Amino acid sequence: MRYYTDLGVNAHRGAYHLAYETTELYEAARREVASFINADPEEIVFTRGATMSLNIASRALESSIGEGDEIITSELEHHSSILPWMEIAKRRNARLVYVPLSKEGRITTEAFRSVLSDKTKVVALTHVSNVMGYRTPVEEIVPLARSVGATIILDAAQSAPHMTLDVKALDVDFLAFSGHKMFAPTGIGVLYGKKERLSSLSPVEFGGEMADEVFLDHATYKDAPLGFEAGTPNIAGVIGLGAAIRYISALGMDAIHAHTAALHQKLLEAMSALEGVTIYNPTAENPVITFNIDGVHPHDASTILDQDGIGVRSGHHCAQLVSRFLGVTATIRASLHVYNTEEDCDRLVEGIIKTRDFFNGFGGAL
Repeated sequence: MRYYTDLGVNAHRGAYHLAYETTELYEAARREVASFINADPEEIVFTRGATMSLNIASRALESSIGEGDEIITSELEHHSSILPWMEIAKRRNARLVYVPLSKEGRITTEAFRSVLSDKTKVVALTHVSNVMGYRTPVEEIVPLARSVGATIILDAAQSAPHMTLDVKALDVDFLAFSGHKMFAPTGIGVLYGKKERLSSLSPVEFGGEMADEVFLDHATYKDAPLGFEAGTPNIAGVIGLGAAIRYISALGMDAIHAHTAALHQKLLEAMSALEGVTIYNPTAENPVITFNIDGVHPHDASTILDQDGIGVRSGHHCAQLVSRFLGVTATIRASLHVYNTEEDCDRLVEGIIKTRDFFNGFGGAL
């Protein structure tokens, strides 16, 4: 709000005091993001969201993909993590290889090892599934990918709001997450890249501020991160992301986890006792429950729940391969965070019962 009311100018552009203060706030947010994931500030590129971050990484790496090369991904991916590589595989005559999921729907180290080969050039996986809430065993997978020289890209959109991220410990080459999932404004995201990896890549967008020197027939570009931030950025979003990170840090990830884990367990036990409800991810590490009510389309269930002020998401959650794996057209997803209470959990259970009984005339049997 202060940026819009008192500043309202571009970053990195002017020498007057409003521009100077804006740039200081913008770069302070970059330092806060870097500290949040244990990175260096020059390894942090601001984008409009995880989708853009993953697209930038894939487009910047496209020239390194050749005919017959393999890109490992999974059926758990959000569309943002898989579609860019699907398109690149077509253009480069490369091959998408999917990690076989366990019966539960998890990525395992053994399954990853089974598809890894000397043709593997890129490993693009989710850190935590946005539908199932399962965590990928990144710590075990990364050394295996390193053994064949593969580049590792991690979609951390679902893990950043719920767990401590340490990119040095994870040892991935690139990592992406969005601000809006962690209380920041919409339209802001982060692409982390190892310093040596970012410096070796060419920009994928061109325009204002990212250029160093421009001549009639050629141009040179600034080093990362500014070389990847063409045009006017989402300055208010960046500053808001910094504020959100300060808020999360003040709460503490341990406290956040303790709160959401307790609610998750309470809700899971209550929903598991309901007849006519199928839960697809009872062992999820993240506080998300994906379910269906027998005989009720997820969109109908979501509409009825909304009438009682209960917001759940229904559909394929921008991850259609997960629905195909589960053998359903859509699911309902209830997500928990620090703003939720035990009363919220009770109201959801009551709402599920009301919805089930309304559509099925529930009188003890479906």
